Amino acid sequence: MNIIIDTHIFLWALADPSRLTASHRRELENPVNAVYLSSVSVTELMIKASLGQLQLGFDPIDMARQSGFELLDYSAEDAAPLRALPFHHRDPFDRMLIAQSLARGYRLMSNDTKFEHYECRLVK
Repeated sequence: MNIIIDTHIFLWALADPSRLTASHRRELENPVNAVYLSSVSVTELMIKASLGQLQLGFDPIDMARQSGFELLDYSAEDAAPLRALPFHHRDPFDRMLIAQSLARGYRLMSNDTKFEHYECRLVK
């Protein structure tokens, strides 16, 4: 299974795995799954760090690679579903992750209940 992880899932996996559900931990650890950190999440982390909203004491790209996550670039095709995406959620980074999961047919892992209002396939 191909899984895109939400930004908070990435941070929790690194700093506090106990915050992940048992199902999320199981899927993250399953060697059959390809788990992706999207460039959208890297962008979100860098912007929040530059604004002083987040203390980032590591390089997320290096840490993703060291942790076994694959990096996933955001493409023009990934953005296409944004046009028709309803506004159940206003966070632009989350909307981009939802669009990317829809465009690629990948599952999305998040604890954000607003994601349930979209047609994307979630890892429960």
